[in-house]
Amino acid sequence: MKRLILGAALAALAACAQPSTLPKGPMAAGPGITITATPVPLNPADLAQDRIGDFVYAGGLVLSSDQTSRFHGLSDLRVTRDGKLVSMSDEGDLLESRVLLDKAGRLVGVGPGKLTVLTGPDGKPLQGKKEADSEGLAVMPNGDRLVSFEAIDRILLYPAKGGAARVVPSPVGATFPGNGGMEALAFDPAVGPDGYITAGEDSGETWTCRLSAACVKGPTLEKPAEFGVVAVDRLDSGNTAWLFRAWDPVRGSRITLKILGPTGEVARLDLAKPLTVDNIEGVSAVPGRDGATRFYLLSDDNFSNSQKTFLLAFDWKPAKH
Repeated sequence: MKRLILGAALAALAACAQPSTLPKGPMAAGPGITITATPVPLNPADLAQDRIGDFVYAGGLVLSSDQTSRFHGLSDLRVTRDGKLVSMSDEGDLLESRVLLDKAGRLVGVGPGKLTVLTGPDGKPLQGKKEADSEGLAVMPNGDRLVSFEAIDRILLYPAKGGAARVVPSPVGATFPGNGGMEALAFDPAVGPDGYITAGEDSGETWTCRLSAACVKGPTLEKPAEFGVVAVDRLDSGNTAWLFRAWDPVRGSRITLKILGPTGEVARLDLAKPLTVDNIEGVSAVPGRDGATRFYLLSDDNFSNSQKTFLLAFDWKPAKH
């Protein structure tokens, strides 16, 4: 999660100027919660718009829950072929739910959610923002989950069968600025069954890692200076989906999803006003029919009244040449 100091100040002023829509007091973190999902158009100013280039809008939702004050700050996600959704917040909560599709395969809702608190290697819940700032999520073939953290830069493995988390390899010698660390994290089958990929948000530097070996420096991603690398996912085709995010008080949030192949950019999706967009930090690629890929994009509302948790779906199929 990264915002300019000016942005934080503006958000604080805005929050003071309007009635609070967040719960007024502490509420239970779970485990079971109902998630309200309200449909949103791709373009509120043009309801007929249903695509951006080769990316077809497959439904979008604004998510909320009046049963807990913890359903905020969602920073990354993974969605399986059968619709299971896993996400986590940048204050150390893990969310498990399910996407709901209509007969045409469009996103129309999410199922009940389960919230649990992320713990450290000592088995105790992570304490405070500095320790619990979870940002990136990778799910390994055996079900183990890797979570990357900012502030205290590290990657923890949470065993699928339960038990204490443990620290796993992360870039050695890398120096990340505050709130500019490993937001992007994904399983990397090209490296091996224990492989994963990560990147520095500000620098664009990438690393491939293995649970059984040290991380290896990869290429540095090309990007405008104002954009940060916030999420990544590998595609079945061998291409990679990289998510970039920028924000300023005039233009608001700007998002670019790039599909990169061995020889460069294959496709891109750009989101900015007047389209439905917010602080999108998570991407999950799900193989579809006939060579298509479903991309789920998730926004982090920063626990702010002035932002929203969007879950957007886009279908993309490589153009035939």
